[in-house]
Amino acid sequence: MKVPVNSGPVPLLLPRFGRGDGADGRRSGGQDVVVKTKTQSKNYVNAFASAVAALSRAGEDITARVLEMLVSDFDAARAELWLWDSSSGSCYLTHAEGLRATHRLDYAAAGAGAVGKIAHNKTTIENIVLSTFGGDDQEFARATGLSHISGYPLLAAGQLAGVLAIYTTGEVPEDLLLWWRLYSEMSAAKLNNVLATQEKDRHINQLSLLFEATRLLNSTLDLAELLELILRIARTEVKAERGTVFLADGKRKELWSIAASGLDHQEIRIPFGKGIAGQVALSGELVNTEDAYTLAAFDPSFDQRLNYRTKSLLCLPIRHHSGEIVGVLQLLNAQSGKFSSEDISFLTRLSGHMAMALENAQMHRDTMEKQRLERDLALARSIQHRLLPDAPPVVPGYDIAVLSDFCFDVAADYYDFINLGPQSLLLVSAEVEGKGVSSALIMANLQATLRALVMHLHSLEVLAFSLNEMLYTYTRAGKHLSVFLGLIDTRRNVLQYVNAGHVPPVLMKGKSGDVKLLEEGGTVIGLFPQADYTRGTVQLEKDDLLVCTTDGILRISDDQKHEYGPRRLTDCVRRNRARSAQAIVDAVLAEVSAYTTASMNDDDKVLIAVKVTADKEAAEEPRA
Repeated sequence: MKVPVNSGPVPLLLPRFGRGDGADGRRSGGQDVVVKTKTQSKNYVNAFASAVAALSRAGEDITARVLEMLVSDFDAARAELWLWDSSSGSCYLTHAEGLRATHRLDYAAAGAGAVGKIAHNKTTIENIVLSTFGGDDQEFARATGLSHISGYPLLAAGQLAGVLAIYTTGEVPEDLLLWWRLYSEMSAAKLNNVLATQEKDRHINQLSLLFEATRLLNSTLDLAELLELILRIARTEVKAERGTVFLADGKRKELWSIAASGLDHQEIRIPFGKGIAGQVALSGELVNTEDAYTLAAFDPSFDQRLNYRTKSLLCLPIRHHSGEIVGVLQLLNAQSGKFSSEDISFLTRLSGHMAMALENAQMHRDTMEKQRLERDLALARSIQHRLLPDAPPVVPGYDIAVLSDFCFDVAADYYDFINLGPQSLLLVSAEVEGKGVSSALIMANLQATLRALVMHLHSLEVLAFSLNEMLYTYTRAGKHLSVFLGLIDTRRNVLQYVNAGHVPPVLMKGKSGDVKLLEEGGTVIGLFPQADYTRGTVQLEKDDLLVCTTDGILRISDDQKHEYGPRRLTDCVRRNRARSAQAIVDAVLAEVSAYTTASMNDDDKVLIAVKVTADKEAAEEPRA
């Protein structure tokens, strides 16, 4: 830096002349003669020397001291420091001294306004009328009376660190401009060192924050608690008023949330692509704006409903290290008015840790839910099994055996034996459409309804009709079932029955092996309202055999996808008809098991065999 020696208010040191020389060249005692210029109003040399010393001692408060001395010692009406942010391509106002004033915006994009043009071109401007830049600068000049601006880019090794803006109420002389130039060069060197140290400290601090945030994220496996924790970390570090953490549901193509800060905790669901958060989930691109209402995708209904006003908004994807988007973080209303590039950088770096913590918590939640469901299913299976007969009833003159094999924890097939009197036994075989819990619930409902109705209705047709009406009303045609109702008069060996869409039971004559399929009845239960049913009647004789089954046995297939079917079942029963009911059931099970090489656990299976062991004259009364 060269100190000016021949301008304005700077004292001019002349060379030594002989004794007695004066300003006209005559000696004057051999001493240097100081001649003041006519415009000098302040000793800027001493001020500059003081500034150099002060800034060397200033440390991290140098940014404030630079501006203070410009105002107090170098005649600036107002001085501002705008620091450059390369990630956003803008300068941000960080410090100001002198006349109190406010800019409409505290940042200036490269090329926009006086400060933006200085940053963009990296060139100095001096004594420029501020209003010529228009916009915010013109309004600023009008409101403050600061009519002129001189601005200096603060460069270090060719890189822009910021802009020093000096405002005055009029033009300043050239000699003062020269001091401002020197001052800006010195400030740039000093500021660069301080800013480098601050950046290093900020980087260390951010790493420390990331470490602490990661530790906290891994401190819990409770999903709701984790979502609250993520939100608290995000809002605290970037200083936002409100926020929401959304989880991505890939199967349903939705975002959902159970954590909303500043709002009542309620579940929110948003389809992918809808609203700001939905668009971020779909595109993976973050959104950062100072005014959410300028975005076409912004939905103001939340503000209207909650009497809130969203201004600045930051919405970014929570992305797993694999690249998968597992959620979205949305923050509202930064305290500074805008979310900075540092905010985005911190949250982006934290995103992977958030995703891993969310994945672990989700897996833990799913595991706990699975265990709870397994416990509930085990309890349901225990209850349901208690609803089924422990063993076939012992009925004089009849031999009864049952096979029941259920593929799920809870069954959709149902069978029952209900004693309606000394010589009446109601045999029930039913199968609910579908599998799993919903079908099992229908089965339990059928069992309860049937036992409630059977004590009051003495007609099988009316019983079937009533079951149909009640199930249709209960399920609104969402589920249906097939059922065989067989009422055996054990004294007279008469079977009355209604087949409501069930697999037709096989009635085989013991002596001849002839077969009759019991098909009389009507349509399935619960599918159509006001369905009519008819009753069939058959006379039973000694050694006759009644076999009821569900289609879980008939649909078992071999390697060629050929089903076992009713014909093979009938042939097996015919070959074994001379044996006991239990031996017949065992023979069918063995043949079915040998028929298929695949698992037999794909469908529920029920097989009931009833063999008449006495003529009607010899039949005794049944025992419960």
